[in-house]
Amino acid sequence: MTQRHPALIILNGKSAGNESVRDAITASRNAGETLHVRVTWEHGDAARYVAEAISLGVGTVIAAGGDGTVNEVSGALFNHSGHDKPTLGIIPLGTANDFATACRIPAAPDVALNLALHARAVPVDLVRVNRTHFFINMATGGFGTRITTETPEKLKAALGGASYFLHGLLRLDTLKPDFCKVSGPDFTWQGNALVVGVGNGRQAGGGQPMCPDALLNDGRIQLRILAADELLPSLLEGLLNGEQSKNIINAELPWLEIETPHDVMLNLDGEPLSGSHFRFDVEPGAITCRLPPDCPLLA
Repeated sequence: MTQRHPALIILNGKSAGNESVRDAITASRNAGETLHVRVTWEHGDAARYVAEAISLGVGTVIAAGGDGTVNEVSGALFNHSGHDKPTLGIIPLGTANDFATACRIPAAPDVALNLALHARAVPVDLVRVNRTHFFINMATGGFGTRITTETPEKLKAALGGASYFLHGLLRLDTLKPDFCKVSGPDFTWQGNALVVGVGNGRQAGGGQPMCPDALLNDGRIQLRILAADELLPSLLEGLLNGEQSKNIINAELPWLEIETPHDVMLNLDGEPLSGSHFRFDVEPGAITCRLPPDCPLLA
């Protein structure tokens, strides 16, 4: 398929020296593609580069990085209100790449770049949090969130997604539940939760299938709560084996609210957000994204 418009790659600065990425870009340019490349240095760069991409008239903006990079680029695309909004493409270069992995986007940069340039663009939902923040994959709160935000960078670089699991084992002594109230259309729950997941995508924390039935284009979010009414090993065993448990609460909703008696930390695609009240609203078909034809997250 012939590329109709140039593309702009927003490359996370941590991957600027990745030779496989450089080779993939060079090969695509040699094949006739017009690719602009911008490298991020600090938060806010991705939003500026999306604005630049629109001024350049590109058809695709490619987020080359981890879940945080995809989050920032997708949110910036949504905030552009014009009809010339580019499509999102993804080259997974982060530690866990939870969103890309669940979507079956290839890990090899050359294959991922080809997909990002030429795959069919499909509308996907985003989730708005407290009107000002967005996520495309998942929001998590509780013990799992503390682990992913505290895992040392050197450990992540050495072990990838497995680093979250290892660091979690080392920090089990800090395990404690958070009390919360959750409400939505025809749904209410309150109690002590070890982990809360609000999913537009399916996995978080380096490959954990937190919301295994979530879809990107159904106008709904999946809620999963791991209640703290039984020992953690039994709870996790049931979760990972797909067993039913009264302590695993599931719901699918178009919106929901979470309230806590004190500030807690949510993780939005790797980006932290602190507060005691969170409102989640689905934005159906908020952006278009180039995804594999066998992506299991599409209805």
